[in-house]
Amino acid sequence: MIMVLAMAGTLWGIGAVMGAPRQARWTMIGLLLVAVIALQVVLPEGHPLREATGSSPALWVLVLAAAALVRLYATGLGRVRARAQEAEAARERQVPDGGTFSPVELNRYARHMVLREIGGPGQARLKRSRVLVVGAGGLGAPALLYLGAAGVGTLGVIDGDEVDGSNLQRQVIHRDARIGMPKVFSAQGALAELNPFVTVRPYHRRLTEEIAEGLFADYDLVLDGSDNSETRYLVNRVAARLGLPVVGAALTQWEGQISVWDPARGAPCYECVFPVAAAPELAPACAEAGVLGPLPGVMGSMMAVEAVKVLTDAGTPLRGRVLLYDALHAETRIIGAARRADCPACGLGAAGPGG
Repeated sequence: MIMVLAMAGTLWGIGAVMGAPRQARWTMIGLLLVAVIALQVVLPEGHPLREATGSSPALWVLVLAAAALVRLYATGLGRVRARAQEAEAARERQVPDGGTFSPVELNRYARHMVLREIGGPGQARLKRSRVLVVGAGGLGAPALLYLGAAGVGTLGVIDGDEVDGSNLQRQVIHRDARIGMPKVFSAQGALAELNPFVTVRPYHRRLTEEIAEGLFADYDLVLDGSDNSETRYLVNRVAARLGLPVVGAALTQWEGQISVWDPARGAPCYECVFPVAAAPELAPACAEAGVLGPLPGVMGSMMAVEAVKVLTDAGTPLRGRVLLYDALHAETRIIGAARRADCPACGLGAAGPGG
Protein backbone atom coordinates (compact mmCIF):
# COMPACT_ATOMS: atom_id res chain seq x y z
CA MET A 1 0.00 0.00 0.00
CA ILE A 2 2.90 2.32 0.80
CA MET A 3 4.28 1.68 -2.66
CA VAL A 4 0.99 2.73 -4.29
CA LEU A 5 0.82 5.92 -2.25
CA ALA A 6 4.43 6.66 -3.17
CA MET A 7 3.61 6.14 -6.86
CA ALA A 8 0.57 8.42 -6.55
CA GLY A 9 2.72 11.12 -4.94
CA THR A 10 5.33 10.74 -7.67
CA LEU A 11 2.71 11.10 -10.42
CA TRP A 12 1.30 14.22 -8.74
CA GLY A 13 4.78 15.75 -8.43
CA ILE A 14 5.72 14.97 -12.05
CA GLY A 15 2.43 16.50 -13.23
CA ALA A 16 3.05 19.64 -11.16
CA VAL A 17 6.57 20.04 -12.56
CA MET A 18 5.28 19.61 -16.12
CA GLY A 19 2.53 22.15 -15.50
CA ALA A 20 -0.31 19.66 -15.95
CA PRO A 21 -3.70 20.91 -14.69
CA ARG A 22 -5.06 19.49 -11.45
CA GLN A 23 -7.80 17.67 -13.34
CA ALA A 24 -5.19 15.77 -15.42
CA ARG A 25 -3.18 14.86 -12.31
CA TRP A 26 -6.24 13.48 -10.54
CA THR A 27 -7.05 11.49 -13.68
CA MET A 28 -3.56 9.88 -13.65
CA ILE A 29 -3.95 8.89 -9.99
CA GLY A 30 -7.38 7.45 -10.76
CA LEU A 31 -5.93 5.34 -13.57
CA LEU A 32 -3.22 4.13 -11.18
CA LEU A 33 -5.85 2.97 -8.70
CA VAL A 34 -7.77 1.19 -11.47
CA ALA A 35 -4.56 -0.60 -12.50
CA VAL A 36 -3.89 -1.60 -8.88
CA ILE A 37 -7.41 -3.02 -8.50
CA ALA A 38 -6.96 -4.95 -11.75
CA LEU A 39 -3.72 -6.46 -10.40
CA GLN A 40 -5.49 -7.43 -7.17
CA VAL A 41 -8.20 -9.21 -9.13
CA VAL A 42 -5.95 -10.93 -11.72
CA LEU A 43 -3.01 -12.05 -9.55
CA PRO A 44 -3.41 -15.03 -7.18
CA GLU A 45 -3.35 -14.60 -3.41
CA GLY A 46 0.16 -14.46 -2.00
CA HIS A 47 1.69 -13.08 -5.18
CA PRO A 48 4.48 -10.62 -4.22
CA LEU A 49 3.14 -7.80 -6.40
CA ARG A 50 -0.35 -8.24 -5.00
CA GLU A 51 1.01 -8.20 -1.47
CA ALA A 52 3.06 -5.08 -2.21
CA THR A 53 -0.02 -3.24 -3.47
CA GLY A 54 -2.34 -4.00 -0.58
CA SER A 55 -3.16 -7.71 -0.88
CA SER A 56 -6.93 -7.10 -1.30
CA PRO A 57 -8.91 -5.29 -4.05
CA ALA A 58 -11.66 -4.36 -1.57
CA LEU A 59 -9.48 -1.72 0.09
CA TRP A 60 -8.71 0.04 -3.19
CA VAL A 61 -12.31 -0.18 -4.38
CA LEU A 62 -13.31 1.69 -1.21
CA VAL A 63 -10.56 4.27 -1.75
CA LEU A 64 -11.61 4.78 -5.37
CA ALA A 65 -15.29 5.06 -4.40
CA ALA A 66 -14.48 7.59 -1.68
CA ALA A 67 -12.40 9.64 -4.13
CA ALA A 68 -15.25 9.58 -6.65
CA LEU A 69 -17.72 10.76 -4.01
CA VAL A 70 -15.41 13.60 -2.96
CA ARG A 71 -15.00 14.59 -6.60
CA LEU A 72 -18.76 14.58 -7.22
CA TYR A 73 -19.32 16.64 -4.07
CA ALA A 74 -16.69 19.19 -5.11
CA THR A 75 -18.17 19.45 -8.61
CA GLY A 76 -21.67 19.95 -7.26
CA LEU A 77 -20.48 22.52 -4.75
CA GLY A 78 -18.68 24.41 -7.52
CA ARG A 79 -21.84 24.54 -9.61
CA VAL A 80 -23.89 25.79 -6.67
CA ARG A 81 -21.33 28.52 -6.00
CA ALA A 82 -21.31 29.52 -9.66
CA ARG A 83 -25.10 29.83 -9.67
CA ALA A 84 -25.02 31.84 -6.45
CA GLN A 85 -22.40 34.19 -7.92
CA GLU A 86 -24.46 34.58 -11.08
CA ALA A 87 -27.56 35.40 -9.02
CA GLU A 88 -25.59 37.91 -6.94
CA ALA A 89 -24.29 39.58 -10.09
CA ALA A 90 -27.83 39.79 -11.42
CA ARG A 91 -28.95 41.43 -8.16
CA GLU A 92 -26.11 43.95 -8.46
CA ARG A 93 -27.14 44.79 -12.02
CA GLN A 94 -30.72 45.29 -10.85
CA VAL A 95 -30.67 48.50 -8.84
CA PRO A 96 -33.68 50.03 -7.04
CA ASP A 97 -36.34 52.06 -8.86
CA GLY A 98 -36.38 49.69 -11.82
CA GLY A 99 -33.07 50.72 -13.45
CA THR A 100 -30.81 48.03 -14.89
CA PHE A 101 -27.15 48.28 -15.83
CA SER A 102 -24.87 46.07 -17.88
CA PRO A 103 -21.52 45.07 -16.35
CA VAL A 104 -19.84 47.68 -18.57
CA GLU A 105 -22.14 50.39 -17.22
CA LEU A 106 -21.58 49.28 -13.64
CA ASN A 107 -17.85 49.73 -14.17
CA ARG A 108 -18.34 53.04 -15.98
CA TYR A 109 -20.47 54.60 -13.23
CA ALA A 110 -18.77 52.92 -10.26
CA ARG A 111 -17.41 56.21 -8.87
CA HIS A 112 -20.94 57.60 -8.77
CA MET A 113 -22.40 54.52 -7.16
CA VAL A 114 -20.01 54.65 -4.23
CA LEU A 115 -21.13 58.20 -3.46
CA ARG A 116 -23.63 57.94 -0.63
CA GLU A 117 -25.73 60.79 -2.04
CA ILE A 118 -26.11 59.11 -5.47
CA GLY A 119 -25.53 55.36 -5.21
CA GLY A 120 -27.34 52.84 -7.37
CA PRO A 121 -30.79 54.47 -7.05
CA GLY A 122 -29.45 57.88 -8.04
CA GLN A 123 -27.59 56.47 -11.03
CA ALA A 124 -30.77 54.70 -12.10
CA ARG A 125 -32.61 58.02 -11.96
CA LEU A 126 -29.91 59.59 -14.13
CA LYS A 127 -30.31 56.81 -16.66
CA ARG A 128 -34.07 57.39 -16.83
CA SER A 129 -33.76 61.19 -16.97
CA ARG A 130 -34.29 63.36 -20.04
CA VAL A 131 -32.42 66.67 -20.10
CA LEU A 132 -32.70 69.37 -22.74
CA VAL A 133 -29.70 71.65 -23.23
CA VAL A 134 -30.42 74.94 -24.96
CA GLY A 135 -27.28 75.92 -26.82
CA ALA A 136 -24.28 73.81 -27.85
CA GLY A 137 -21.81 76.65 -27.38
CA GLY A 138 -19.52 77.71 -24.55
CA LEU A 139 -21.86 76.69 -21.71
CA GLY A 140 -23.65 73.83 -23.43
CA ALA A 141 -20.43 72.13 -24.57
CA PRO A 142 -18.99 71.20 -21.14
CA ALA A 143 -22.45 70.65 -19.67
CA LEU A 144 -23.29 68.13 -22.41
CA LEU A 145 -19.96 66.33 -22.03
CA TYR A 146 -20.29 65.92 -18.28
CA LEU A 147 -23.97 64.95 -18.36
CA GLY A 148 -23.21 62.41 -21.08
CA ALA A 149 -20.30 61.02 -19.08
CA ALA A 150 -22.51 60.94 -15.95
CA GLY A 151 -24.98 58.62 -17.67
CA VAL A 152 -28.03 60.86 -18.21
CA GLY A 153 -30.11 58.56 -20.39
CA THR A 154 -31.47 61.06 -22.91
CA LEU A 155 -29.87 64.36 -23.85
CA GLY A 156 -31.61 66.79 -26.17
CA VAL A 157 -29.64 69.71 -27.61
CA ILE A 158 -31.10 72.59 -29.61
CA ASP A 159 -28.97 75.11 -31.49
CA GLY A 160 -29.31 76.66 -34.93
CA ASP A 161 -25.63 77.54 -35.45
CA GLU A 162 -22.73 75.81 -37.19
CA VAL A 163 -19.26 75.28 -35.76
CA ASP A 164 -16.94 78.22 -36.47
CA GLY A 165 -13.19 78.37 -35.99
CA SER A 166 -13.61 81.11 -33.39
CA ASN A 167 -15.69 78.73 -31.25
CA LEU A 168 -12.85 76.30 -30.65
CA GLN A 169 -11.09 78.52 -28.09
CA ARG A 170 -13.77 77.55 -25.53
CA GLN A 171 -16.44 75.22 -26.98
CA VAL A 172 -14.61 72.02 -26.16
CA ILE A 173 -17.18 69.60 -27.54
CA HIS A 174 -16.34 70.62 -31.13
CA ARG A 175 -13.25 69.85 -33.24
CA ASP A 176 -11.38 71.57 -36.04
CA ALA A 177 -12.51 68.90 -38.49
CA ARG A 178 -16.15 69.79 -37.75
CA ILE A 179 -15.95 73.45 -38.72
CA GLY A 180 -19.05 74.20 -40.79
CA MET A 181 -21.03 71.30 -39.29
CA PRO A 182 -24.22 72.11 -37.33
CA LYS A 183 -23.24 72.32 -33.68
CA VAL A 184 -25.93 69.87 -32.58
CA PHE A 185 -24.58 67.14 -34.89
CA SER A 186 -21.00 67.87 -33.83
CA ALA A 187 -22.12 67.49 -30.20
CA GLN A 188 -24.00 64.30 -31.02
CA GLY A 189 -20.86 62.78 -32.55
CA ALA A 190 -18.71 63.72 -29.55
CA LEU A 191 -21.20 62.27 -27.08
CA ALA A 192 -21.50 59.03 -29.07
CA GLU A 193 -17.73 58.63 -28.80
CA LEU A 194 -17.79 59.44 -25.10
CA ASN A 195 -20.70 57.26 -23.95
CA PRO A 196 -22.60 54.91 -26.29
CA PHE A 197 -25.19 54.26 -23.57
CA VAL A 198 -26.63 57.78 -23.89
CA THR A 199 -29.32 58.73 -26.43
CA VAL A 200 -28.75 62.15 -28.02
CA ARG A 201 -31.54 64.07 -29.73
CA PRO A 202 -30.18 66.92 -31.90
CA TYR A 203 -32.47 69.81 -32.93
CA HIS A 204 -30.79 71.99 -35.55
CA ARG A 205 -32.99 75.06 -35.27
CA ARG A 206 -33.50 78.17 -33.20
CA LEU A 207 -35.69 77.89 -30.14
CA THR A 208 -38.90 79.77 -30.86
CA GLU A 209 -42.19 80.37 -29.08
CA GLU A 210 -43.93 78.06 -31.55
CA ILE A 211 -41.90 74.96 -30.74
CA ALA A 212 -40.72 75.60 -27.18
CA GLU A 213 -43.64 74.19 -25.20
CA GLY A 214 -43.98 71.01 -27.22
CA LEU A 215 -40.23 70.43 -27.01
CA PHE A 216 -39.90 71.13 -23.29
CA ALA A 217 -42.82 68.84 -22.43
CA ASP A 218 -40.72 65.81 -23.38
CA TYR A 219 -37.99 66.56 -20.82
CA ASP A 220 -37.52 66.53 -17.04
CA LEU A 221 -35.00 69.36 -16.79
CA VAL A 222 -33.76 72.21 -18.97
CA LEU A 223 -30.24 73.66 -19.04
CA ASP A 224 -30.16 77.17 -20.44
CA GLY A 225 -26.81 77.86 -22.06
CA SER A 226 -28.14 80.44 -24.50
CA ASP A 227 -26.20 83.60 -25.28
CA ASN A 228 -28.99 86.19 -25.61
CA SER A 229 -31.70 87.66 -23.38
CA GLU A 230 -34.56 86.87 -25.73
CA THR A 231 -33.91 83.12 -25.52
CA ARG A 232 -33.32 83.22 -21.75
CA TYR A 233 -36.71 84.83 -21.11
CA LEU A 234 -38.39 82.40 -23.50
CA VAL A 235 -36.81 79.37 -21.78
CA ASN A 236 -37.80 80.74 -18.36
CA ARG A 237 -41.38 81.54 -19.34
CA VAL A 238 -42.13 78.16 -20.96
CA ALA A 239 -40.38 76.13 -18.23
CA ALA A 240 -42.28 78.01 -15.49
CA ARG A 241 -45.54 77.31 -17.29
CA LEU A 242 -44.75 73.58 -17.44
CA GLY A 243 -43.30 73.38 -13.90
CA LEU A 244 -39.86 72.35 -15.15
CA PRO A 245 -36.69 73.36 -13.29
CA VAL A 246 -34.08 75.28 -15.27
CA VAL A 247 -30.35 75.33 -14.56
CA GLY A 248 -29.34 78.65 -16.06
CA ALA A 249 -25.95 80.29 -16.43
CA ALA A 250 -24.50 83.30 -18.18
CA LEU A 251 -21.03 84.76 -18.59
CA THR A 252 -19.02 87.60 -20.03
CA GLN A 253 -15.30 88.31 -20.16
CA TRP A 254 -14.04 87.02 -16.75
CA GLU A 255 -17.34 86.66 -14.87
CA GLY A 256 -20.13 84.11 -14.71
CA GLN A 257 -23.35 83.46 -12.81
CA ILE A 258 -25.49 80.38 -12.25
CA SER A 259 -28.72 79.45 -10.47
CA VAL A 260 -31.52 76.89 -10.49
CA TRP A 261 -34.78 78.55 -11.50
CA ASP A 262 -37.58 76.42 -10.08
CA PRO A 263 -40.79 78.27 -9.11
CA ALA A 264 -42.77 75.01 -9.02
CA ARG A 265 -40.77 74.15 -5.89
CA GLY A 266 -40.84 77.57 -4.27
CA ALA A 267 -37.70 79.05 -5.83
CA PRO A 268 -37.71 82.18 -8.00
CA CYS A 269 -37.57 82.07 -11.76
CA TYR A 270 -35.15 84.01 -13.93
CA GLU A 271 -37.61 86.85 -14.44
CA CYS A 272 -38.15 87.20 -10.69
CA VAL A 273 -34.50 88.17 -10.32
CA PHE A 274 -34.03 89.91 -13.68
CA PRO A 275 -37.39 91.50 -14.48
CA VAL A 276 -35.91 93.63 -17.24
CA ALA A 277 -33.32 92.55 -19.79
CA ALA A 278 -29.98 94.33 -19.52
CA ALA A 279 -29.28 96.99 -22.12
CA PRO A 280 -27.14 95.66 -24.99
CA GLU A 281 -24.28 97.98 -24.12
CA LEU A 282 -24.24 96.60 -20.55
CA ALA A 283 -24.22 92.97 -21.66
CA PRO A 284 -22.25 92.78 -24.92
CA ALA A 285 -21.85 89.50 -26.75
CA CYS A 286 -18.65 87.49 -26.44
CA ALA A 287 -17.63 88.50 -29.96
CA GLU A 288 -17.61 92.13 -28.84
CA ALA A 289 -16.44 91.92 -25.22
CA GLY A 290 -14.32 88.76 -25.36
CA VAL A 291 -14.38 85.83 -22.94
CA LEU A 292 -11.74 83.81 -21.11
CA GLY A 293 -11.55 80.37 -22.76
CA PRO A 294 -11.75 78.22 -19.60
CA LEU A 295 -14.56 80.30 -18.04
CA PRO A 296 -17.40 78.58 -19.97
CA GLY A 297 -15.86 75.27 -18.88
CA VAL A 298 -16.09 76.30 -15.24
CA MET A 299 -19.68 77.53 -15.50
CA GLY A 300 -20.83 74.71 -17.79
CA SER A 301 -19.39 72.14 -15.40
CA MET A 302 -21.25 73.85 -12.55
CA MET A 303 -24.43 73.53 -14.62
CA ALA A 304 -23.82 69.79 -14.95
CA VAL A 305 -23.21 69.51 -11.19
CA GLU A 306 -26.48 71.29 -10.39
CA ALA A 307 -28.33 69.16 -12.94
CA VAL A 308 -27.07 65.92 -11.37
CA LYS A 309 -28.06 67.20 -7.92
CA VAL A 310 -31.56 68.10 -9.10
CA LEU A 311 -32.07 64.79 -10.92
CA THR A 312 -30.82 62.62 -8.04
CA ASP A 313 -32.17 64.80 -5.22
CA ALA A 314 -28.66 65.09 -3.80
CA GLY A 315 -27.41 67.90 -1.61
CA THR A 316 -28.73 71.45 -1.88
CA PRO A 317 -29.13 72.80 -5.42
CA LEU A 318 -28.88 76.53 -6.11
CA ARG A 319 -32.63 77.12 -5.78
CA GLY A 320 -33.25 80.64 -4.46
CA ARG A 321 -29.54 81.47 -4.71
CA VAL A 322 -27.38 82.97 -7.44
CA LEU A 323 -23.70 82.06 -7.49
CA LEU A 324 -21.39 84.74 -8.92
CA TYR A 325 -17.90 83.78 -10.05
CA ASP A 326 -15.14 86.29 -10.77
CA ALA A 327 -12.32 84.39 -12.44
CA LEU A 328 -10.01 87.39 -12.73
CA HIS A 329 -9.85 87.95 -8.96
CA ALA A 330 -10.63 84.33 -7.94
CA GLU A 331 -13.72 85.35 -5.96
CA THR A 332 -17.04 83.59 -5.52
CA ARG A 333 -20.16 85.04 -3.94
CA ILE A 334 -23.67 83.72 -3.39
CA ILE A 335 -26.65 86.04 -3.11
CA GLY A 336 -30.14 85.09 -2.04
CA ALA A 337 -33.16 85.53 -4.31
CA ALA A 338 -36.91 85.23 -3.74
CA ARG A 339 -40.01 84.85 -5.88
CA ARG A 340 -42.01 87.93 -6.78
CA ALA A 341 -45.77 87.74 -6.53
CA ASP A 342 -46.09 90.12 -9.48
CA CYS A 343 -43.69 88.15 -11.72
CA PRO A 344 -45.36 87.74 -15.12
CA ALA A 345 -43.68 84.37 -15.66
CA CYS A 346 -44.35 82.60 -12.33
CA GLY A 347 -46.26 85.01 -10.08
CA LEU A 348 -49.85 84.95 -8.89
CA GLY A 349 -51.15 86.12 -12.25
CA ALA A 350 -49.13 83.65 -14.33
CA ALA A 351 -50.69 80.51 -15.76
CA GLY A 352 -49.35 77.01 -15.21
CA PRO A 353 -47.82 75.03 -12.33
CA GLY A 354 -45.53 77.91 -11.34
CA GLY A 355 -48.46 80.22 -10.56
